[in-house]
Amino acid sequence: MPRLLRARDNRNQPIVSPGDGAATRLCYFNLLRLRAGESHPLNLPGCELLSVVLSGRADIAVGAQTFSGVGRRANIWSGNADSVYCGTGAGVTVRALVDGTEVAVAGGVCAETFAPFRITPEEVEMVEVGSHDTHSRRRIFHILGQNGAGRSGSLLVSELYGDAGCWSGYPPHKHDTDRLPDETNHEEIYHYRYRPENGFGAQFRYEADGGGAEPEVVMTRHGDTYLIDRGYHPTLRAPGHEGYIFTILVGAQHRGLVQFFEPTHAHLTAKIPGIQAMRDKFK
Repeated sequence: MPRLLRARDNRNQPIVSPGDGAATRLCYFNLLRLRAGESHPLNLPGCELLSVVLSGRADIAVGAQTFSGVGRRANIWSGNADSVYCGTGAGVTVRALVDGTEVAVAGGVCAETFAPFRITPEEVEMVEVGSHDTHSRRRIFHILGQNGAGRSGSLLVSELYGDAGCWSGYPPHKHDTDRLPDETNHEEIYHYRYRPENGFGAQFRYEADGGGAEPEVVMTRHGDTYLIDRGYHPTLRAPGHEGYIFTILVGAQHRGLVQFFEPTHAHLTAKIPGIQAMRDKFK
C-alpha cells in the first residue's frame, strides 16, 4: 500500500487497518458517512478505538452502553469535536441522527482492556504553535491526549488547524526510535482537509542523515491521507488555503510522544513560539 492514499469514497470501509500491508502496522483509520437513521457496526478485537464526530450528530453504542447525541458542530471548521473513546473488546455501533453525519474512527493495536468514555468539546485541549512572522502558525486540539492517561492505551488523536501558507511539523522532527528521554517510536496517520476545498499543500518525508529511501515530497489535496512510520515529516499549506489535519498517533512502547528535532534545524525551536508547550501536551 502506498504512503499517500488519495481521497475516495471508502464506503464506510477501513482506509487503514493493522496488518493490511500499509506503511503503518499499529494504526486504524476509517471514515463513516451516514444519513439519518443509518448505522454502521465496528468490531475490532485487539484494537482501541476513538469515534470523533466531524459533522452531524450520532448515537454511539459500545456494548450495552449508549452515548446519545454525540456531535455539536456542523463541520470541522465550526467548533471543537465531540467524541467517544470506545475502549477495547466491545462491539461498537454508530447510528446517525441527522443527514450528513461524518465520523472519523481512529484506532491502535492494544492488548489491554479499557472502558469507554465520552470526550465533550469542553474537554478538548488546545495549544497554539508558531506565528505568522515565522510562517508556522497552527493550533492543535488534543481530543485524546493527557485526558486518556491511565484509561486508554497508546492512542493519541488530535485535530490540527494550520493557517494559509504556513508550515506545521516544523522544525522538522521524527519519532521512529524508542530511546528515552530523547525520542519515542510512534506511527502516525495524517488525514487532510482544506478550506476552500480546492486547496492543496505539500507533505515532506525524509530519513535521518540522508539514509534509507530518497526524500519524498507529495502534493496533498482535500480528503487525502498519508502514512508515517519513520523519518522527518514537515507539512506546508499553499497561500490562500487554510488546512486541517486529523492526526492519529500510536506508540509502539510508550503512550507519551517525544519528538526528536533534526539537529540541523534544532535552533529554530527557540525562534518559533509554542514549541515547548506543544511537546509538553503530547507527553
